[in-house]
Amino acid sequence: MQAKSVKGKVALVTGGSRGIGAGIVRRLAADGASVAFTYSSSPEKALELVREIESAGGKALSLKADSGSAEELRAAVARTAEAFGTLDIFVSNAGILTRGTIDTYSLEDFDRMVAINVRAAFVGIQAAAQEMNDGGRIVIIGSNTAIRTAFPGASVYSMTKAALTGLVRGAAIDLAPRAITVNNVQPGPTATDMTSALAELVKPLIPLKRMGDVSEVASFVSYLASEEAGFITGASLTIDGGYVA
Repeated sequence: MQAKSVKGKVALVTGGSRGIGAGIVRRLAADGASVAFTYSSSPEKALELVREIESAGGKALSLKADSGSAEELRAAVARTAEAFGTLDIFVSNAGILTRGTIDTYSLEDFDRMVAINVRAAFVGIQAAAQEMNDGGRIVIIGSNTAIRTAFPGASVYSMTKAALTGLVRGAAIDLAPRAITVNNVQPGPTATDMTSALAELVKPLIPLKRMGDVSEVASFVSYLASEEAGFITGASLTIDGGYVA
């Protein structure tokens, strides 16, 4: 465990019931934080994760919230602070990918992607900052597609992830007087249930010749949420095996 870890802190992770989000929840809990997380459509997985963390001696709270709804997201932040007494760490992880080439992409899909991938990050940062004491930590989960789109059909997704880089820089400056850091983690291809079908297609494009592991992204987030990372802010940091190198 890190010398200055997240032990005793309170965290909220959006989209935390599966995939990278669940990995972040597990790591923060293992490192000693009390962790709330949101889910939108996986109540069974959410309950299973809470039980897993509690059986290991940790504290967890699942909250149903659609990140596309500003009201539900703000309520999740408020409920976390109410349940645990404060909020020290906010991780905006929830995101969606609806593929389609730019010439046929529907406006409805565009608006939904922007609402969940961009607006929710803004709403979450704003709500979390209002609940946090000075010295808090905010981490956004973006994507290395902000740098390299690579495949047809991901133009809107790449746009939403690129937007996060500018949001994080500005938010870091705005919140610096309170010593609240704001950073953007940009994973590359990472092995989850949803990406398993793409593994053989993507691995040859990665210099390290493998997909990333969820635990590797989660450990990076836990470090950025710790006291040791107090001088890192406004940064967009890739973790992608050299994919965009």
